[in-house]
Amino acid sequence: MKTSDVLIKPVLSEKVNRLSEKYNRYTFVVNRKANKLEIKKAVEEFYGITVEAVNTINVPSKVKQRNTKAGLLTGRKPAKKKAVVTVAEGDTIDLYGNV
Repeated sequence: MKTSDVLIKPVLSEKVNRLSEKYNRYTFVVNRKANKLEIKKAVEEFYGITVEAVNTINVPSKVKQRNTKAGLLTGRKPAKKKAVVTVAEGDTIDLYGNV
C-alpha cells in the first residue's frame, strides 16, 4: 500500500488534544487495510518525526435512523479504523497549522 493512501485525516477533539498535550499521542483515521508498520512509516514520512508506538482501533459501522414525512429512513455509517500514534519525546505535530 502506498504511504499516501494510509492516512485519511487527523481526529480533532478535546480528548485528542488532552492526549497530545499530556502523553504526546495523536489520533488519525487510517485506511482499514493498513497495518501498524505501514501507519508508522506513513506518519514518519509525512510529518518528519519519530514514532515510538502505534495502537489501532477498529470502529464498527452504526445504524442511523431519522423520521421524515415519507416515514422512517434507515442507513448505515461506514466502519473506520483509527490509529493512536505515540511520538518520541520532543517531537510534536501541528495539526492546526493549515486552519
